[in-house]
Amino acid sequence: MNSVAAKTSIPAKRLPAFDKETELANAIVEAPRGSTYKYKFNPATGLFHLHKRLPAGAAFPFDFGFIPGTEGEDGDPLDVLLLLEEPAAVGTAVPARLIGVIEAEQTEGGKTSRNDRLLAVLETPFNPPPYKSLDDLDDQLLAEIEHFFVSYNEAEGRVFKPIGRGGPQQAVLMVKKHLLK
Repeated sequence: MNSVAAKTSIPAKRLPAFDKETELANAIVEAPRGSTYKYKFNPATGLFHLHKRLPAGAAFPFDFGFIPGTEGEDGDPLDVLLLLEEPAAVGTAVPARLIGVIEAEQTEGGKTSRNDRLLAVLETPFNPPPYKSLDDLDDQLLAEIEHFFVSYNEAEGRVFKPIGRGGPQQAVLMVKKHLLK
């Protein structure tokens, strides 16, 4: 495990990637819908620290966060976009049904790695999921989500290239494949 993953995996000891009873993913909000700020969890302080402001004109279209107890190819926990109707507070653990994944490659400084984006929705006994898979979403919305990631990465000197989309089963398998040991 690299140093980034070691630093971000501490909360995973308390909160696993999946809830054992519901089998839903646990998603941690790092940036609320509409926010121009990105926060990151700092295990040394136990707080979310302001990491950066997005480029001018950019704001998160939905809540953005991570799945605890995972490590992607970039060394960070897997990213998740939560399609919530209202923004949740930074640090909120959301019971999330994975509905799919935007597969992507990200290039920075000449190095390319996978940096997929999981998509999920809230699910509780009182909140049935509004969507079950990416097929339930409007194609225009998916294109706009992809464009958001492409444009804000470009403004920060990176290339984010969507290379495919997968359904809920692929998203669950991706999380299981990237669980910390």
